Amino acid sequence: MTVAILLSTYNGETYLDAFLDSLAGQTHSDWILYWRDDGSTDGTVAKLAAWKGGRAVRVAEPPGNIGVTRSFMTLLRAAAGHPFIAFADQDDVWLPEKLAWATARLAPLAGPALYCARQILVDEKLDRIGLSAPLGGPASFPASLTQNIATGNTVLLNAEAIALIAASEPPPITWHDWWCYLLVTAAGGRVLRDDRGVILYRQHAENVVGAPRSAPRRALAAVRRGPGAFMTVFRANVEALSAQPALLAPRARNDLAIVRTALREGVVSRLRALRLSGFVRNSVAQTMLFRVWFVIGR
Repeated sequence: MTVAILLSTYNGETYLDAFLDSLAGQTHSDWILYWRDDGSTDGTVAKLAAWKGGRAVRVAEPPGNIGVTRSFMTLLRAAAGHPFIAFADQDDVWLPEKLAWATARLAPLAGPALYCARQILVDEKLDRIGLSAPLGGPASFPASLTQNIATGNTVLLNAEAIALIAASEPPPITWHDWWCYLLVTAAGGRVLRDDRGVILYRQHAENVVGAPRSAPRRALAAVRRGPGAFMTVFRANVEALSAQPALLAPRARNDLAIVRTALREGVVSRLRALRLSGFVRNSVAQTMLFRVWFVIGR
């Protein structure tokens, strides 16, 4: 079954050849690349236009820089007729089995489903640094409001998840992978976690989002960002989901209403909302930090 691979590029000429070569080396060879450039000023567009390594469809509209989330949503809607969709980053290298592993897990399932996996962290020269963090904790709603565990460059979606997400409208400030994870869990769908590393994930100065490897480093990065940035995205996700109740399962609608009310009221209401089953992150320490931010966050 065909996998539509979605690639949003921006000044990616430096690492693009290695990524494209890794697509050509996939053991699951039934795939098609949908790509859209988000305003590059280097040779990215010319390189992709001239690429002969596989089937490719350019999505040219809308033109210019529209940002990561809107660009990927544009690509997803353009490719929505395919049975599977995978997100891709321009500077990664995929293991040959990446698509085969994911489609084998997703193919037997009915209903919305999302597959995600770990990453092999490497430097600019592809020298190994280590494996990304384990995908622990509950992969369900409302836990998905507190934290995204589905890193986009490992995600595959089945047809039901694709249709669900294509029908939705994410808030402008969220990330596309977090929005997909939120919607699938809020709709009562399944999240399949693979503990294997499926890509070589370059860590370099131009990363839009990096991947701190250790728990202390992740915690320190979160503390440095502070509650303001987190709560801004948290609120945006809550409001966007609340505006699209038809896409959500009844229990998720109920939990979401409690969280939304708590955000509009005071500390007592927020403390009550924290009693919701599964309203946690994937470790005790991270859950404690989230609870503090939720109670005091603006």
